[in-house]
Amino acid sequence: MVKLLLCLCSGTILALAMVQLRQQRLELAHQQTELHDKIENQQSRLWNQQLQIAVCTGPAAVTQTVNTHHFKMISESNTPVPRTWTDQVGTPDAE
Repeated sequence: MVKLLLCLCSGTILALAMVQLRQQRLELAHQQTELHDKIENQQSRLWNQQLQIAVCTGPAAVTQTVNTHHFKMISESNTPVPRTWTDQVGTPDAE
């Protein structure tokens, strides 16, 4: 009789532990799903921002901005290119 009571108590304790572990697993799965959704939302916002940046900095947009603001642009061939870093020491722009 004592052995049966001991087995019954042990089985009950094990069953309660299993139920608790199952509950923890379900809660963790729920938290994981929530975090995954947040990550996907942030990724979507990042992609939208990258798209807006790409549209605003595209060649057509830059050309339109330069033309509308009448920037005075010079070609790169007119600017002297220093051969080494020491060539920049004597130039007024380097100081």
